[in-house]
Amino acid sequence: MSLPVPGNSPSPARRSVLRGSFAASAALALGGTGFAAPAFALSGRPRAEWGVQAGDVTASAGLVWVRADRPARMLVETSATESFRHVRRHLGPLIGADTDFTGTTALRGLPAGEQIHYRVTLVDPDDPRRAGEPVLGTFRTAPDRRRDGVRFLWSGDIAGQGWGINPDIGGFRAYEEMRRLDPDFFLCSGDTIYADGVIQPSVTLPDGRIWRNVTTPEKAKVAETLDEYRGNFRYNLLDHNVRAFNAQVPSVVQWDDHEVRNNWYPGQILDDPRYAEKDVDVLAARASRAFGEYFPVSTLHARGEGRERRVHRVVRYGPLLDVFVLDMRSYRNANSPGRQADDTTGILGAEQLAWLKRELAASRAVWKVLAADMPIGLVVPDGAANFEAIAQGDPGAPLGRELQIAELLRFVKHRRITGTVWLTADVHYTSAQHYAPERAAFRDFAPFWEFVSGPLAAGGFPANALDATFGPERVFVRAPERANLSPMESPQYFGEVDIDGQSGELTVRLRAEGGTVLFSKVLQPGLVGQ
Repeated sequence: MSLPVPGNSPSPARRSVLRGSFAASAALALGGTGFAAPAFALSGRPRAEWGVQAGDVTASAGLVWVRADRPARMLVETSATESFRHVRRHLGPLIGADTDFTGTTALRGLPAGEQIHYRVTLVDPDDPRRAGEPVLGTFRTAPDRRRDGVRFLWSGDIAGQGWGINPDIGGFRAYEEMRRLDPDFFLCSGDTIYADGVIQPSVTLPDGRIWRNVTTPEKAKVAETLDEYRGNFRYNLLDHNVRAFNAQVPSVVQWDDHEVRNNWYPGQILDDPRYAEKDVDVLAARASRAFGEYFPVSTLHARGEGRERRVHRVVRYGPLLDVFVLDMRSYRNANSPGRQADDTTGILGAEQLAWLKRELAASRAVWKVLAADMPIGLVVPDGAANFEAIAQGDPGAPLGRELQIAELLRFVKHRRITGTVWLTADVHYTSAQHYAPERAAFRDFAPFWEFVSGPLAAGGFPANALDATFGPERVFVRAPERANLSPMESPQYFGEVDIDGQSGELTVRLRAEGGTVLFSKVLQPGLVGQ
């Protein structure tokens, strides 16, 4: 596996690496390079077999996640050093069967722009003297000074189309490549699992090679029960690359369709013989619960009266960056031909659109990343007549869900909101689209960029057609020529965003597994459009 491209490696002065006692402890806790969950030596005590992960980290706060093998009390200790000479203790929840033995602890009052080392200990709730082996992790808090800069990665689409954890190729290798780049955080753009994707023990490729999968009972059928959804999230954590990555890089996670099933929308009734439960709203409720149990998402772990459990949120990462995490799944209308001339629900729902406008207008960050789980101008069909995303192939004036996006783009232009960039995954290839009013049927907006990257561990697919309503130009694309190429046949993709603290310039790099930068674009700060 190639090392990072020279010149893009993290600076030793700014970026701590896993080394010394931390690396040794992490290797013990993560079970080396095996693909089964590791075992600890302290039998009869609570064990954290699935690693740790941090999420929604800001300048002063973050969340830490763990899963126990039995009822336990979660205890998190944080320190400025790997030796944990001086620690701060954060008492976490009692973990039990009601959350599938997962627990999340909020860390508050953290120092800005610092490397935080943490260790999670699981304690027997009936005997505090009986504690499991601590599991270690680390993350950097967001800077409170512009000059420090920000660098993060994004991708999505994990364990899809039957391509699971293949021990013959080293499992989900792209995670190790991303870990070596040591970003500030990872934006996971949806399809974090494929609850509707069965994993077979082996698949014969067109050239005769055999793809072998690690399998589990929950991946032998489509997920319908809560336990089956939970098993889908556990599956990815069997991969040692994922666990090592989670221990070093905090995440900002959103969902799309495959956390529930392909192309779902609220109110849908299934005509699919694989499902005994036909009501998608029932399936979505179970999937949402499991999603919140297995990811440290601040708005899914909020406490207090009037706190809404939701995926959409703003993660503020210092003066340079706000990340607007969208939910283009939970509030959408039904998939349709998309030709209606009046559509207030659209893909975001009226309330989420109003929320997004307020937050964009209030943001003082130099850059405002709109983390979308679906693309804007790429035509994504759902069957012969309906459409799954925003575009519907009609190059004329906005119709259907395009009306809502037109309203948002018009708002950004007229309120003179600077520094908006759209990032997404979903379509299983990587590309860069520039949208400009002079090429568009709808012209009341400022130019902007949309960057696509993925899959991270799934099948590759050919490029989608473009819809001319918002004037997209495909400046770059790398996609296979036939559908569902395995990761042995087509590289996996992830993107990198690097914001320079001195100039404020934002550089996007589209990367292929193996260390190659396929495309790079530098955007200037302070502009309405680019």
